[in-house]
This record gives sequence, structure tokens and C-alpha cells, in this order.
Amino acid sequence: MDYIVEMVGITKVFTGIIANDDITLQLKKGEIHALLGENGAGKSTLMSVLFGLYQAEKGVIKKNGEVVHINGPNDARRLGIGMVHQHFKLVHNFTVLENIILGAETVKYGMLKLDDARAQIVELSKRYKLEIDPDALISDITVGMQQRVEILKMLYRENEILIFDEPTAVLTPQEIEELMHIMKNLIAEGKSILFITHKLDEIKAVADRCTVLRKGKYIGTVDVASVSKEELSEMMVGRKVNLSVEKTERQAGDVILKVENLTVKSKLHDKALVNNASFEVRSGEILCIAGIDGNGQQELIHALAGMTESTGRVFIEGNEITHNDIRSRGMAHIPEDRHKHGLVLDYNLAFNLVLQSYYTDRFQKNGFLKFDEIYKYADELIEKFDIRSGQGAYSITRSMSGGNQQKAIIAREISRDSRLLVAVQPTRGLDVGAIEYIHKQLVAERDKGRGVLLVSLELDEVMNVSDRILVIFEGKIVADVKPKEVSYKELGLYMAGAAKQEVA
Repeated sequence: MDYIVEMVGITKVFTGIIANDDITLQLKKGEIHALLGENGAGKSTLMSVLFGLYQAEKGVIKKNGEVVHINGPNDARRLGIGMVHQHFKLVHNFTVLENIILGAETVKYGMLKLDDARAQIVELSKRYKLEIDPDALISDITVGMQQRVEILKMLYRENEILIFDEPTAVLTPQEIEELMHIMKNLIAEGKSILFITHKLDEIKAVADRCTVLRKGKYIGTVDVASVSKEELSEMMVGRKVNLSVEKTERQAGDVILKVENLTVKSKLHDKALVNNASFEVRSGEILCIAGIDGNGQQELIHALAGMTESTGRVFIEGNEITHNDIRSRGMAHIPEDRHKHGLVLDYNLAFNLVLQSYYTDRFQKNGFLKFDEIYKYADELIEKFDIRSGQGAYSITRSMSGGNQQKAIIAREISRDSRLLVAVQPTRGLDVGAIEYIHKQLVAERDKGRGVLLVSLELDEVMNVSDRILVIFEGKIVADVKPKEVSYKELGLYMAGAAKQEVA
């Protein structure tokens, strides 16, 4: 069998951890090959070795049967290898066009020649159905559009081997569907794709073969058509995983959160981003706010968390609060953007786990931190929530996998013992094992009598985890439904604004 790329016996070691342990991966020409594994399984590390970002301690890389040496990304690009990173590598104050040509500019007499590049990029965008505005600033376009720019960067450099690292982690369901079509178009044009993911539905939808890693080791390679999602998840996690959410029927109790006529105005135009929203979250219930991304969910949660100005009234357990003191009055918050609002990436794990409580008597005395107590508490949470990292509590948070960063935030917020837990996209970018675990945590919080306000773009999560669903469209609550009484299709109509209820 001829392979376009072979990675044979790859071993990559970091301080305190073997990230890749004697892994072999073989990519056929013209296939979509999925690389599946839990967070921290070594998927991104392996692809970073192929792209030249890391050098392996052992093993060889072959291109079309010949051994090649990839000492950096420029070597990889010369070999026709391109990579779309999980966290995009774009310059936000540059235009789309400038980002695509960056590092591969055409220059004449010391001057940039943009006209040829523009024509080529427009032609590529049409051929691969990647419509973009070449003159838009990256800071002004959606995450889905930013991903198109990353793909066009690879195509502009005429890469034939395309690596997608968790490409759907930050996309809406509609954008994910578009990306699947784009990937199939790329294969039809003769490209070969390595696709890092932990979403089993996506593997079944587009991949030909799948290689599974677990804790840095090679588990096996399978034909996707001949295995079930349950078999793939068991290979990935090492045990049977329950892909449905188990929870008992619960009766909602007292009102924990009451929101009256909450409105958030746009700073750019007259339109309200959140328009007169009123709702209640009761103890012992999971209330989910569902909607297509960009319909006011972020602004609504930022207003509740005191991160943006708003009008209207908010009560927690009957006490009216201002946006300045909401966190101190009994609200735990798992934010949407773990890097921007959830963690201090250059602090170690222990310090991140006490960000909301370092000033309490347990962790300080007379203004001096009790480091022994902080590390003891961190070790307890690391064990309880199975947070994996190279150096335990001393690990710099930036060096941890995305899933383990998310587990750290969830551990910190749940352990604060607040009556209200606000969880925004808590499973975004996580594997099935971690998703199962986090869903269990949310249900356990509900069963302890807490109120849980969940915001999710994943329809399966909305339908399986919620006790009640509010649908938001263009900043307005347009439906209040129960999962058992609404179909996916009806929910989709509400989310698209094609149907509305009279919501009190």
C-alpha cells in the first residue's frame, strides 16, 4: 500500500510526560483520516511533530515512501503540508487578504503585489465554496469565517496534505455542516486530510479511516464504515461510555434566579442585543438557553455575570443585586471563552483553582497566602475532577490540553458551593468521556437543589440535559418548552426565527 504520509514509531517527550509513545500513523492519498482521542491523548502533539512545530525524540516521517526531515513549519509547507490550528494563527488587525498571503507574499521592486494574490484568492474561494471578503478585518468577522481564512491560507500555498486540528470546536451547527462539505470538496480535488477530533458524529459523517490514541499510545486504526460510535468511544476512553444523559424527573423548587426585563443595548447601533428578557431559574432544575450563535446569549450572560452594562432587574434568592456584586452573591460561572474569561494562562493550576477564593480565611492570613493550603486544596480538586497535567498543581495552565483547562474551571466553580451555576458551552471542545463526566456534574448540581442555567449551541446537549428550554432569537426569548414536548425540527424553527410562542 502506498501512503502519501507515514509517521512511524513517533515518540515525543515533555517534562514529566510522554505525549506520544511509539505511534504509527499512515495517511492514504485522497482520504479523510480522523485522529481520535480524549483531551490530552497526544493528538495535537503528533500533528505538531508532522508540521515541524516539535521534533520527535524517536521515529521517522515518510512522504510518498521517502524519509523526510521536518525541522519547522517552512519545511512542512515545502513538502505540501498545511495545518489549521485549534486556536487560529491570524493577525486580527490585518485584512483577510493580508493574512492569507502573510509569509508567502509576491514582491516586485520591494513593493507588495496584491492584485495577483487577490485574483488567485477570489478564484480559490469560489472553486472551494469558501466565500470571503478579502478586505474585511479579521477582528470584524465570525469565527466560522476566520476558519475559512485559515483553510484558504493552506490552499494558497498549494498544500496537498491538510491537517485540521479540532476544526469544529468553535463552530455553530450550521458552520460545522458547511465545513464537512468543504472537506469533501477538498478530497474531490485530490487533497488528503488528517482530521483531529473527538466528535463521533463528525467522524461517521466524513472520515474514511480513524486512528485512535489513548494516553499517548496507539490503540488501533479502523474503517469508519465498519464500526459503531459506541465501539469508537470505547477504543478512545478504554471503557464503555453512556452516550445518553441519565437523570431522574425532578420537581423544580424555589426561585433561585429571577430576571425582569433585562436589556443590553449595542454600543454600535440602536438595536438591543438583549431585548426585554424575563425568566426564572428554580432550584432543582436545569434551564437551557438555546439559539444559533450570535443571538444575544453572550450579552445576556455577560450582563448576569456583571461583565457588561444592562437595564432591568436581577434577583438571586429574592435579593436584588447590581451587576457589580453578582459573583459575591451566590453565582458560579463557567464562561464561554476559557482563555479570555476563565483562566490566567500563565498562572499555575493551583493558583487558577483558587482565583475566586484566595482571599478567604482558608487561603490567607493577615494578607499573606497560605501556599501549603492552596496546593493541598488543588491536589484534592485534581483528584476529584480527574484534571490531567504534566506537573500536577504546579503545571502552567497554558501548557494543559483544552479539555483539562475546562475541567479546571468546572472544578473551581462547582466547588464554590453557590446556589446558582451558570454554565456557558461547558462541553465545547471536549471528548465523549469528558462530556459524559460534565453532564453528570451538572445533573448532580441540580439534584443537590441548585439552579443551573445552561447555554449551549449543541442540540443534543440542549435536548438531553435540560429540564426546560428557552429559545433566544435576535435577543428575544421566543419560546419556553420542555425537551419531551418539542422535536429537533420545532426547536430548529424557533432558533431560526421561523416560529414564535407567546412567552410571558
